Amino acid sequence: MWEALKNRWAGFASQPAAAGETLAAPLLAVGLGLWLSPLDPFWTRAGFPWAWLAPVLVSLRYGSLAGLAASGVLVLAWLLLAAGGWPLAPFPRLYFLGGFILVMLTGEFTSLWLARARRAETLQAYLDERLERLTEQYYLLRLSHDKLEQELLTRPMTLRDALGRLVSEQSPETHAQALMDLLAQYCQLERAALYAIHDGVLVLEPLARVGEPFPLDPLDPLVRHALDNERLAHVRHVTGETGSRYRVVAPAAAQGEGVTLLLVVERLPFLALHEETLQSLELLLNYYADGMAMTRLAAPILARYPECPPSFALELERLYRLATVNGIASSLMVFRFSTEAVAADLPHVLARQSRGLDLEWFVAAPIPRLLVILPLTGEAGAEGYARRIEHWFAERGSGRLSEVGVTLERFCLDAPPLKVLARVLETQGAN
Repeated sequence: MWEALKNRWAGFASQPAAAGETLAAPLLAVGLGLWLSPLDPFWTRAGFPWAWLAPVLVSLRYGSLAGLAASGVLVLAWLLLAAGGWPLAPFPRLYFLGGFILVMLTGEFTSLWLARARRAETLQAYLDERLERLTEQYYLLRLSHDKLEQELLTRPMTLRDALGRLVSEQSPETHAQALMDLLAQYCQLERAALYAIHDGVLVLEPLARVGEPFPLDPLDPLVRHALDNERLAHVRHVTGETGSRYRVVAPAAAQGEGVTLLLVVERLPFLALHEETLQSLELLLNYYADGMAMTRLAAPILARYPECPPSFALELERLYRLATVNGIASSLMVFRFSTEAVAADLPHVLARQSRGLDLEWFVAAPIPRLLVILPLTGEAGAEGYARRIEHWFAERGSGRLSEVGVTLERFCLDAPPLKVLARVLETQGAN
């Protein structure tokens, strides 16, 4: 308790204004008493003890300790006046005792509310600080968002879109250079070249390059490390006296074809040589190699049926290989529509009934057809698919498929896709 009072007094003494008011307020009350009521300057016999109003106000403003100090000043003033011969009544013990009790009560309530006020101010200060930090973070986030928007304005497509267009829209002769330009833009390559690998043999003449030409050393340790491991290699993979002149060497492997391309980077900014750039290089090269392999695989179908979606043609070839090599059957479901069924938008309705793995191709002419590939689905699964479609139409109250102008046929994808498509499109189209 003594320590608490000591702390309170130290805090009170550190406020000169509070100390001055504590001393001046009771002296002012005594002075007014001497002026207005010289025979009873402390209003001990009046209807209200006006002299105690000063210590009470001090305690209400600064707490119980300041109020007791102001009360002490009031008692001291009484003693000094009595000692100086001022005609005062005998010392009123109950008068001062009641005053002290009143000052202590008001001071205690004041201390309680001051503590609450300080706690609220502390919480408010903490919240203000958090709000300020959040404001700064929000501002940084806004700057980052603006930066991303600016970059998207200059690069309005994703990498996947860019690679997809690169493979599907450009001629094979310009693929390599377009890929190098894309890699230079996204990975900050300054001097690099792309080489072809045919049947495991590295072709020394580059397919494309960015920056100034530079020779390729097939015996360079970094090149050998990348080719032996069929993984991207960079300067950290070669240490000691057998260092490499290249920064990064990245082979590109297509599914089922092995390594077909080799990217050799001789110069790129030091700050760009980090894990994210290396991962981007490896992923982009492999994605490009897979895309080229898919294009080559689906090329015969696309050459005969240019309107066929590339993904549909590629899936036909893949499933045919699965059927011939692994004996895994897949099915092709063909819906033929009458004019009334097309007007009722049934092709789109049936397309929405496909499963997640299924692929659709709608052929509008000469006979409207919807071709649906059911991967890894044999005869039993295809029959189940057909029953599900029939059941779904029956639940809608549309009756059987034949009653709404739709016929359904199943083809097994165990024959070359071109023959299957010829049977589906050309034979039925002639009917």
